[in-house]
Amino acid sequence: MTWLRSLQGQMMLAIAAALLVAQGLSAWLVWHELHQRHIAALVNGAAMRLIDNRASGPGQPDPCPPGARPPYGPLAVPLPGAGAPGAGARLAPPFPPGGPGDDMLRLPRALHVHRDAGSPAQAGDHRLTEVETALRDMLVAQGETPGTLLVVARDAEHDPLLRPALAALRVRFRLSGDSILPPLVVAAERQPDGSWLTVRSFMPMNESLLLFRLLRQTILTYILLTGVVWVILRRITRPLRALTGRLASFAADPGIADQLVPQGPRDMQQLIIAQNAMEARISALLDEKNVMLGAIGHDLKTPLAALRVRIEAVEDAGERARMAATIEEINRSLDDILSLARVGRPTDPVESTDISALVADVIDEYADMGDDVVLDTDAADTNATAGVSQRLVAPVRGIWLRRALRNLVSNALRYGVRARVRVYRDGRMVVLQIDDDGPGIPAGSIARMMEPFTRAEESRNSATGGAGLGLTLARAIADQHGGSLTLVNRMERDRIAGLTALLRVPLL
Repeated sequence: MTWLRSLQGQMMLAIAAALLVAQGLSAWLVWHELHQRHIAALVNGAAMRLIDNRASGPGQPDPCPPGARPPYGPLAVPLPGAGAPGAGARLAPPFPPGGPGDDMLRLPRALHVHRDAGSPAQAGDHRLTEVETALRDMLVAQGETPGTLLVVARDAEHDPLLRPALAALRVRFRLSGDSILPPLVVAAERQPDGSWLTVRSFMPMNESLLLFRLLRQTILTYILLTGVVWVILRRITRPLRALTGRLASFAADPGIADQLVPQGPRDMQQLIIAQNAMEARISALLDEKNVMLGAIGHDLKTPLAALRVRIEAVEDAGERARMAATIEEINRSLDDILSLARVGRPTDPVESTDISALVADVIDEYADMGDDVVLDTDAADTNATAGVSQRLVAPVRGIWLRRALRNLVSNALRYGVRARVRVYRDGRMVVLQIDDDGPGIPAGSIARMMEPFTRAEESRNSATGGAGLGLTLARAIADQHGGSLTLVNRMERDRIAGLTALLRVPLL
């Protein structure tokens, strides 16, 4: 099912469906046209013979009454154009091997036109109402007043008039023993005297065989066209898949040096060339940014360190402490800014890490400092497995993930007094949940709190706030790992009871 969701799969499915409909419609139109031609041939032949044989008039004797019919043996069947026996009768021209075409299966007159005392209908006949209607219209168009019409199709083996002559007909038509005669069409008109004038003829063509041939042709054409389309789509989508993989790799690690070789159609090659140029430009900008940040960090931290030494000469201890705190705050802000700037191009590799053990180490750090940070092992829902006893391994950069977790725990301690941490698995993601008991964040300000240097002053104590980079850095670290950071207010009895931070990273 994954293949069907791809561009190649959806285009192939759409084109295959369109070709199937078009081929099926084309085959149906061809069959319908030939079917109409067969009906026209049946109607024209039957109407002509009915009109011609009306000349005998009602009450005229059957040209070959049942009591005087000749024995229909292999050699006694009258042939079209044959003279009297022994008088130089002309035999029918020989047919090619395999028998005649369906339109050459013509019955002798004695079998073709017949007058019956009663209706020729019998059990097992298939009534052809469409041919009946066309035959009536044809007779009316010729100025005739048709009587009751009956047109049926039946197996030639079951026709009482043809059954005695079947062996002779097979010899005449050069048919092998296993060849099947086409269906027999019996068209009859009731005469004023109550008799029925009956015309017999074979179907012009076996429509079942025609339908099979059209179906076979349609399937072969369909397979050929879909095969060609599949080759073309594969040539188009192969470089597109390579480009997609390259973009994903570059997004995860912009430091990749190897560029994609242009391939595929010309338009796709131009797209790959443009992508390579954009990657080169982005990499150059990131390199310039890192050089600039390194210079800024060095140029700012060095004077701050010198200033930290100089304030020791200040005699007022309170003033000295305030100055030192200001310098320390500037250093922390500078570290956050540099970390946020470098998160897009980390230098440490991705390693398979036990997230449960990593969380336990961070909690122990805060516990050693006397902070109220606890590990909550109570399952909050039935779809997640909680607790650090379960081994949850994820490909992460441990230093960065620790930094994100520390930022979230520090926020929980700063604004909510204590922090409760849970680790559990949710599908293919591992979730780090940090709960606090603070005032929460207004619903309309949650998204804005993720932006750099943003603090919700109306809901957070400004005296205890930082530079407004902690959540931004944590979200950037989560994005770097292919995860996400979500903030939600925890509600209890229709009031905000605290804030919940959900840090998700994908598992192996």
